[in-house]
Amino acid sequence: MNDMEQKVRLLIVGYGKMGRSIEALSSEYGCEVIGRLDIADNVDGAGLQHDRWQEVDVAIDFSTAPSFLGNLPRLLGLGVDLVVGTTGWHKQEAVVRQQILDAEIGAVIAANFSTGVNLFEALVEQAGALFSEQSDYGAWVHETHHAEKKDRPSGTALVLKASLERGGYRRAVDVASTRSGSNPGVHSVGFDGLSETVTLTHLTRDRTTFARGALLAARWIHGRKGLFSMKDVLGIS
Repeated sequence: MNDMEQKVRLLIVGYGKMGRSIEALSSEYGCEVIGRLDIADNVDGAGLQHDRWQEVDVAIDFSTAPSFLGNLPRLLGLGVDLVVGTTGWHKQEAVVRQQILDAEIGAVIAANFSTGVNLFEALVEQAGALFSEQSDYGAWVHETHHAEKKDRPSGTALVLKASLERGGYRRAVDVASTRSGSNPGVHSVGFDGLSETVTLTHLTRDRTTFARGALLAARWIHGRKGLFSMKDVLGIS
């Protein structure tokens, strides 16, 4: 049987704009949404009973940081693979990652599931290496999102800062955020010198890019064990 002929059955945890986009596009990626949970029917993780979701292959979480952290033990108790797009919990990252590893499931965790953003991150790392020896250039990261986005700076902005540092950039990196309107996301990384500025920018036109990446991740992680990033899904070294 062709891999795409076997549908991956999904449970969406956090049925907001992202959850609805994932469901709308799911059939294009050989997936089927068989369950949806949101705050109204999942108070304190009450909707995550093991017996209820035995047919689920992968759970996709796009809820909120407090909900995700509270739901995690019950999510892991389902024994299904995970795709986690919820951000804002990075201070608990070490604990979360260890819990997932201990559960012996497969999980893809990403601050941003956009294919373009993940390629952009790789470019930023290379830029960090190139500018690391140019002491006259200071670096900055700026991100803009819609007014309803709660975490600031965004998880992606923090990842981009880490990418600069991973590339070898050791000087201070200023990170700034803007929240206004309905902007789905703009991330810029800049290097400012004595007489010029170099800027790299990724602009998201709509949220479906995140949904498409999450669905790619759901198909990829099913049947694997371990903790992975979107770079693993895309084969970016």
